[in-house]
Amino acid sequence: MKQSIILLSVIAFALNLSAQTTREEMAADLNKTGGVYYAYPTVEADNTPAPKGYKPFHISHYGRHGSRYLIGDNDYQWMADLMHKAKDADALTPLGVRFMTDLDSLMIETRGRGGDLSPLGRRQHRGIASHMIANYPEVFTDKSYITARSTLVPRCILSMAAFCERLKEVNPRLEINMESSNRNMIYMCHSTKESDEFNGKHGWWQEVYKKFKEANTHPDRVVASVFKDKDFVEKYVRPDDFMWGIYWLASDAQNTEGKIDFYHLLTADELFDLWQCFNAVFYGQHADYAPANGVHLQDAANLLNNIIDTADEAIKMDKPSAALRFGHDGNVVPLTALMHLEHCDAVIERPEDFYKGWCDWKVSPMGANIQLIFFRNPKSDKILVKILHNEKETRIPVSTDIWPYYDWKDVRAYFKSCIK
Repeated sequence: MKQSIILLSVIAFALNLSAQTTREEMAADLNKTGGVYYAYPTVEADNTPAPKGYKPFHISHYGRHGSRYLIGDNDYQWMADLMHKAKDADALTPLGVRFMTDLDSLMIETRGRGGDLSPLGRRQHRGIASHMIANYPEVFTDKSYITARSTLVPRCILSMAAFCERLKEVNPRLEINMESSNRNMIYMCHSTKESDEFNGKHGWWQEVYKKFKEANTHPDRVVASVFKDKDFVEKYVRPDDFMWGIYWLASDAQNTEGKIDFYHLLTADELFDLWQCFNAVFYGQHADYAPANGVHLQDAANLLNNIIDTADEAIKMDKPSAALRFGHDGNVVPLTALMHLEHCDAVIERPEDFYKGWCDWKVSPMGANIQLIFFRNPKSDKILVKILHNEKETRIPVSTDIWPYYDWKDVRAYFKSCIK
């Protein structure tokens, strides 16, 4: 028994090492420091041939909305107001004037669009849909039963619309039942009382995060590079807020059409430190943070049950089917952890170690998706399934000798065991 435990520990450690990131990796592509603002990477979807005689008949999908603008218009406006106030007071360095001008240019596109899906977000979902129907055309026939559900948020509704629009462009005869309704929110976007209390303002996690954020936010250099008047800074600038404001602008610019570069305002080390804090938010509040004792994973229990139930119904059908769902990063993260997808279920104790085993931009970039593809053979009672995470075939801790394919019976039993 002791040897088995040691072996499992070594395996888990090895998996965590392969999931970690480094300052060098982030510096090589600064867009990754945007965390969940990382724009969905251009990928070629994995499609390992199924065992002989097996054909796809059902797809169960959950996708995050595509690229969006910063969550509110004021995320841009307060920075612009501050910069123009400083310009009028002759308090800006040449770099500060450039920053103000670049921000003004960006706001031509973003004004009035806080939280909206960007054109890039629509293109991302059209691309994912194109890969899905090209790789599994047997699922999308004239007789297919296809449902699409989104949360009530417009960027999710429009992501669903873009995805389904592309499917119908490829096969105009498809009938897709689309719905955005409060009745689906119990599984589409749910959190438990225990998770909410842990994350709430009275939960002790907030104090842990506050201290970690303070230790990794060092604004003096960037403030001095933008403002030349110390009196102006003393009266009007909150250095920490200002540095974070630049970080948000830099992180989200990749999701806009203009893609104005704000990264030059921050060093690679500063970006990495700020990203560590952002990464800590999503790990500590939505993933398998050790002191949380798994409470966040159960936020996805209803969703995983829905995936199981729709698969059971699809298996009984005499027609191909697909269940498409469109939600948020706060739903993707606990679902990947509850399913124990490779690199998504690390159990880590200290915030300074989070990035060593868990990375938000790998788990849930803009447009992130989980797909379960089901296969059957008319000569066999066995149903096979493979799982894609961001269109890449991934592993779960279930035994199989035909990876990336698993026996659905085994997977179903394992997922049920993960749900309290």
